Amino acid sequence: MYDLRTRKRALALVAQGRSLNSVSRETGISRAAIRSWQERLEPLPRLTPPDAGPPADECAYAYLLGLYLGDGCISGHPRSTGYYLRIACANSWPGLIDACEIAMRAINPTGCASRTQAQGYVSVVSYSRHWPSLFPQHGPGVKHERRIALEPWQQAIVDAHPWEFIRGLIHSDGCRITNWTTRIVGGRRKRYEYPRYFFTNLSADIIHLFTTALDHVGVEWKQANARNISIARKASVTLMDAHVGPKY
Repeated sequence: MYDLRTRKRALALVAQGRSLNSVSRETGISRAAIRSWQERLEPLPRLTPPDAGPPADECAYAYLLGLYLGDGCISGHPRSTGYYLRIACANSWPGLIDACEIAMRAINPTGCASRTQAQGYVSVVSYSRHWPSLFPQHGPGVKHERRIALEPWQQAIVDAHPWEFIRGLIHSDGCRITNWTTRIVGGRRKRYEYPRYFFTNLSADIIHLFTTALDHVGVEWKQANARNISIARKASVTLMDAHVGPKY
């Protein structure tokens, strides 16, 4: 935790045109903390519909939207009118990192994206002045503490490409695991294994978006608790395997 004086000093250095890297080195405060203070003190404007026009690649957008809702954030550039879209991807899934960058390049009107290595994850980053209008769910603070709802044009894309949206959400906050249990058969205990999918998110709104998309494609699910959705029925797991699959 940092006191108000420390926060103001860090933000003042950024306001002078200093980079987040240099301010972080001088103050010992992480870039993520400084960036979050910027977002809370300077909420980004809500722009709808997209001033860049609708996304040209709707499949890529539906996937990127799922990734953004799980592990993405948008922050303003301190010295311009543009914005950075950042999506955190674990080092364990290089295929996911590639897929994220490809989708980001497809949606960014400039076609640009890059990667920044952090401890335990890669941040896929792209700069554009259009990100706030393409992802109007942005705002100050964490997502589970504010309302998250899709705009009508976003919902139309998700309805047309539900599997890409589901895949993005699973790739950000979900997993495919193998559970096991034992049963007594013929007097002997046997082990049985079965796959299932889990999705975990603190936001009830994002969980609702996920389960609504599952309903749309005919996947049966159960809410294990307030933050966990389980998909375990064989037919539904088979559907998920065909369209989503495990991370890679």
